[in-house]
Amino acid sequence: MTRIVAGTARGRTLRVPPGGGTRPTSDRAREGLFSSLQSLVDVDGARVLDLYAGSGALGLEALSRGAAAAVAVDSDPRAVAVLRDNAAALGLPLQVVPLDAARFLAGPPAPYDVVLLDPPYALDVAPVLAALPPWLADGAVVVLERAARDPAPTWPDGLRELRARRYGEAVLRYAAAS
Repeated sequence: MTRIVAGTARGRTLRVPPGGGTRPTSDRAREGLFSSLQSLVDVDGARVLDLYAGSGALGLEALSRGAAAAVAVDSDPRAVAVLRDNAAALGLPLQVVPLDAARFLAGPPAPYDVVLLDPPYALDVAPVLAALPPWLADGAVVVLERAARDPAPTWPDGLRELRARRYGEAVLRYAAAS
């Protein structure tokens, strides 16, 4: 069961898209993610971009913890329906964009303070990471979830790795706009 860990919607459960195509970030990893973020950027009042959003757990968690705005991007129609349902059930203003992440990032950029990426582990994220810098506000933080067995990504110019934290089979990699 996926649920919101903290904030105004703490303890509320989330639906996940049917069919097993998504892999929601575990509650433990999400708690660790937001604890780490607090030491890097102020989530309260932040603008958050959640790419490969799935159930919306990351973007909704950010809103529950005080983010000013969150945009969830996913191309799977089942995920988009669940995203909208979860946001409505929690009463949180998650903006849902039904697009592939690369197509979304090909549009006109808007500055985000936090970018969260939880793509399928098999996906090559290099093109998406390369497209991120124009979308980052000064001092922005990017968090990428990958399989622990995968090599570290090559961060593009404009991003420098800060740390990595392992949670079971997943690793969260943090980078800052530079």
